[in-house]
Amino acid sequence: MTTTTAATVYIARPIAPEALAELRATDDAGRPVTPFTDEEGGAPLRCCLRRSMPGERIALVSYAPLRRRAAATGTDPGAYDEQGPVFVHADPCPGPDRDGGAPPFANAHRTVRRYSADGRILGGRLVGDPTPEAFARAFREAFDDPAVEFVHVRAVEYGCYLYEVARPVTRQVTAG
Repeated sequence: MTTTTAATVYIARPIAPEALAELRATDDAGRPVTPFTDEEGGAPLRCCLRRSMPGERIALVSYAPLRRRAAATGTDPGAYDEQGPVFVHADPCPGPDRDGGAPPFANAHRTVRRYSADGRILGGRLVGDPTPEAFARAFREAFDDPAVEFVHVRAVEYGCYLYEVARPVTRQVTAG
């Protein structure tokens, strides 16, 4: 017997390759980038959504995700336009490994901040249980509100942007 069910998939989006190319030259604060060798490893890389390895060349850049989204969509985030520090590889990388596993950087408390299509904050939720199920619940709760277009996952301790999750797609899964 074959059965078909619907599965909701939440996809963590790294910083787009076009934005990364720009950020590797001049960041969103207008500063030239200064790459360095990460001696210790462990920096959360927003280009490939994994932790850096010791010896990798990385850069710390200012990134303004809502400003970039507004420029692409013709919206104005108003006072919600913010920029903050993010780590990226100093040179292009292959991007994230899309294995469908746990959300990236889900090893600590995180905030799931909800946004409307025009980049206005609609609320947020603390994810205190760093499990894939807890993140799925937070994403489902966010997207149950039809006004929520996307969410940012942010670090609690510094408030840093980690990645974006857009309104999910539902896929048909056939088993049998």
